[in-house]
Amino acid sequence: MKSERAAGSRNSGAGKQRSRMTKLGSRLRDMPPLVVSINSDIGAKKAVPVIAISQLRVERDAVILDSIDWTVQRGQHWAILGANGSGKTSLLSTLTGYMPLTAGVISMLGETYGRSDWRELRKRVGIVSSSVHQMMAGHETTLGTVISGRHAMIGMWGEIRADERAQALKILRQVEAEPIRERPWRVLSQGERQRVLIGRALMARPQLLILDEPCAGLDPVAREHFLQFLERLAQSPTAPTLVLVTHHVEEITPAFSHVLILRDGRVLAEGAKSKVLTSGTLSRAFDAPLKLRQRRGRYSLTVNPSVGMVI
Repeated sequence: MKSERAAGSRNSGAGKQRSRMTKLGSRLRDMPPLVVSINSDIGAKKAVPVIAISQLRVERDAVILDSIDWTVQRGQHWAILGANGSGKTSLLSTLTGYMPLTAGVISMLGETYGRSDWRELRKRVGIVSSSVHQMMAGHETTLGTVISGRHAMIGMWGEIRADERAQALKILRQVEAEPIRERPWRVLSQGERQRVLIGRALMARPQLLILDEPCAGLDPVAREHFLQFLERLAQSPTAPTLVLVTHHVEEITPAFSHVLILRDGRVLAEGAKSKVLTSGTLSRAFDAPLKLRQRRGRYSLTVNPSVGMVI
């Protein structure tokens, strides 16, 4: 009898334990997957944008830029398009810290305007513009011009180190200008000068390269050769993020993935090139009836006749 009661007691205890385990298992099944959620949060961490502009406003005697929102992610190449006076140059000047903003937030390469030293940040940004053209010395050789970019100076002086020379020659090969390395600036063609200035900008290993109307002054053949070179540069795995400022859709090569269109200091359209570049949007941007055509990844624009329109 005692053994029967003991066996019954053990069976009863085992039954209660199974019941408790069953209830615990049910509660565990109902609980959210904590480990999965934590791992998901870690994986969802976003990369820092190359450029992040929010509600930018710039005023002087009048409003120059207003309500500008623009984000450039790594892996993207952008073209900025717009008519004269649309705000393209002002946006670049504000972005690089040469024109103070009135309101809004600008972040570039993880640094925020007003909290970081923009003079130091500029060393991580390459700029090719007409203003740099005008400052170059006529006697400066191509090699000296490129090396000067490492020190962010105009005019190379002092002894050139062996590592600087080796890096400059490598970049000259990259920008397809090594054969003219000993030529002085004054005898270079406009297209050659643009390549040399891009090489100069690359010397500092920038993460962002801004090209402000680089095809200005080039004849049609030189322009096409330069654009083909730019396409090869953009497709290089080591290329920095490119931002091209232009008036002409013909200069937007396949490597440029996104477009920002400005009108009267505001964003008219921005985003993926295939969605932004339309006849309707460009007609509003340039205030004229335009027809956009695309062939083999390149664009062309024609102005439709408009009775009574005088330009």
